[in-house]
Amino acid sequence: MSSLELARWQFGVTTIYHFLFVPITIGITWFVVLFQTLWSRRGDDRYLRLTRFFGKLMLINFAIGVVTGIVQEFQFGMNWSAYSKYVGDVFGAPLAMEALAAFFLESTFLGLWIFGWGRLSKRLHLAVIYLVAFASTLSAFFILAANSWMQHPVGYTIDKVSGRAEMTSIFKVLTNSTVLYAFPHTIGAAFMTAGMIVVGVSAWHLLRGSQVPVFMAAMRLGLPIVFAAAIFTTLVGHGQAQLMTRQQPMKMAAAEALYTTQAGAPFSLFAVAPFEKHPTRSTFDINLPHGLSILATNSWDGTVKGINDLNAIDQKKYGPGNYSPIVGLTYWTFRIMTGIGFLVILISGLGMFLLWKGRLERSKRFLKLAPFAIALPMLANATGWIFTEMGRQPWVVNGLLKTSDAVSPTVSAWEVGLTLAGFTALYGVLAAVDGWLMFRFARGVPQDAPALAGTVSPEAARDLAMSY
Repeated sequence: MSSLELARWQFGVTTIYHFLFVPITIGITWFVVLFQTLWSRRGDDRYLRLTRFFGKLMLINFAIGVVTGIVQEFQFGMNWSAYSKYVGDVFGAPLAMEALAAFFLESTFLGLWIFGWGRLSKRLHLAVIYLVAFASTLSAFFILAANSWMQHPVGYTIDKVSGRAEMTSIFKVLTNSTVLYAFPHTIGAAFMTAGMIVVGVSAWHLLRGSQVPVFMAAMRLGLPIVFAAAIFTTLVGHGQAQLMTRQQPMKMAAAEALYTTQAGAPFSLFAVAPFEKHPTRSTFDINLPHGLSILATNSWDGTVKGINDLNAIDQKKYGPGNYSPIVGLTYWTFRIMTGIGFLVILISGLGMFLLWKGRLERSKRFLKLAPFAIALPMLANATGWIFTEMGRQPWVVNGLLKTSDAVSPTVSAWEVGLTLAGFTALYGVLAAVDGWLMFRFARGVPQDAPALAGTVSPEAARDLAMSY
């Protein structure tokens, strides 16, 4: 394999692994905010126990996410130096803002939250966790702004002397129409992911009769949030797909295995094509007539451009080559992502129905199903990210820079292969450690509520903080 192929594998492996923790951390942090707010306002010890219980899961994922996230930025300079040289002036700005304005803010206030139990007043300690959640969300926005620029470049000019992309407007970069859809879609997915963790863990304890009042309180909050977040994410995703049809028509065509431009284009339910990297036709397709035109253009007979026609247009514009992504991968990752969204709506809707009927804690089938459903949003997040990045190929910056031109010219294949093997092994160990810690603390029993913040001795406050 070439250094380009290995570099792409390395970036894909590390990115997908890192992105497993991002929505969990963002979502669980906001759940901790919710639990601590309810405890602060109502004085109900159940919510204090939930705050500390899910706070530990938040901290585990935050630690793993930080370690794996650092690797991402190093790769830009190591494996993708040509890319960094070309777009560094634009891409580096939101990354710097994420590190300085969001990550450090998040880390600082997270430390205050951990060690502030018993030292800070109740209201101040609550304000701290709000700042942690805000900073983590802001961090996601800046990262998505950088990625959205790769999908739809705005606010830049190409320097005629250096040939580099140079920023002309940070405002346009941060208000890119792509990020205005990608950000709420990601945050909705984060709430759906974390909510399913809350529901699944609570179901595991309810099935065993462990602290039923505490975990029923978590269920009453978790199920509606999962249900609402899944619907919200699906609706935003629909708008995102329509925007993608205009900005990245090749990605939309590949997502639907639509090879020829059609008015009244059908929505593909199940398609089979020749086993090739870039097929030019489908051999079998079950579709819904006019479905794609309705979804993509809000019109019964709306025209949707096909892969072959778009490829011909790009060849005239950019020169010889194939400008379509791997259709099979794009097609199926899109379906897995969207299919899971509807499945989560059904599962959470069933849980809400059982909750409304007062039968949830006695429904062993649902309580056995819910812990396994934790994996669904995670799979949707991973396949969604694969679809977003792979569907853009062969471009690393859509319409400006090809992936083949972005790789470091002096890094050899064996060097990338060696680090790929090392990262894969290291991340495998981290996955095992994270899974063990999450399982260990998730199956544990929430501790008795400690004394109120600001009323314990320094020694007790230290012990309280170190319990994390």
